[in-house]
Amino acid sequence: MQKSLDEKYMHMCLELAEQGRGKVSPNPMVGCVILDINGNIVSKGYHKKYGENHAERDALLKLRNNEAEKGTLYVNLEPCSHYGKTPPCVDLIIERKIKRVVIASRDPNPKVNGLSKLKESGIEVTEGVLEEEARFLNRIFFKNITQKLPYVVLKTATTMDGKIATKTGDSKWITSEESRKEVYRMREEFDCILTSSNTVIADNPTMKVNEGQIKCILDKDNRTSKDAKIYQQGQIYIANKDNTSLKNNQLDLRNVLEELYHRGVCSVFVECGGRLAGAFLRENLVDEIYQFIAPKIVNDNSAKSCFDGDSLEKIADCKRFRIYDTQLFGEDIMIKTILKNTP
Repeated sequence: MQKSLDEKYMHMCLELAEQGRGKVSPNPMVGCVILDINGNIVSKGYHKKYGENHAERDALLKLRNNEAEKGTLYVNLEPCSHYGKTPPCVDLIIERKIKRVVIASRDPNPKVNGLSKLKESGIEVTEGVLEEEARFLNRIFFKNITQKLPYVVLKTATTMDGKIATKTGDSKWITSEESRKEVYRMREEFDCILTSSNTVIADNPTMKVNEGQIKCILDKDNRTSKDAKIYQQGQIYIANKDNTSLKNNQLDLRNVLEELYHRGVCSVFVECGGRLAGAFLRENLVDEIYQFIAPKIVNDNSAKSCFDGDSLEKIADCKRFRIYDTQLFGEDIMIKTILKNTP
């Protein structure tokens, strides 16, 4: 009974946390639900924007001082115990005399360590409730903290036979207007939109970004024209041979990602041709793939494929992903896959 109740309220926390998507980076998405001593919900909160109150503080400050005394607080990530943009959430939890705290997952940031302080104060702690779901929600944050790299999503738009253009390079338009609108929306969720000089030269895209986002162009030999549409709007970072190390006479993609992370980029949305897409996969730098598939067939082996990589002899050597979402946009299907074995 208690387990099912814990899961019920943790689901609420995850739904609340989701409301902060695209607004809290580099922080995680966090939601909080508070019950009083009788088990009634008395407050809810979530982390709304980077620099503003964390979920626990948001929920607790809505209450009168003793309203949650001896009650239970649910939160999908371990409460912080250190000063950052806001005071420690743990201190306020203790001050409001919460009896029990239920979390989904521990925070990978070693500075946090909120559970120890809660336990030392005599508060009962339950952890691991819907942990897998919670880690999946904040997979970007977990990678940032543990690997010091941005989370990379590769977007492709292909025909049913995996082509991104005909042999002449014609690619407008493979997918529907509905799919393209969804891609515009997707871009808003990422700190950086990354593309190649080949894509800039061939397609002359604008790739409009919002304030706070940046566009990264991989242009080893500075081949792109500053008159290209992509340069007309937004903050630009050009990775070239002057500021990026080389690997096999090409830009070292890991070095590019390290530099972007150093610049505060937590997530990267890659839109490019098959050559760069294949390179990202070959270097094991792709966390997810968003693949839009149009019900069209080019039926030409010389047409351009979405992934230009090394030939394999065995299926066992394939890059392995798992599907976690599918949707229809117009006539197209969009498939979201994540690297196999990722929580």
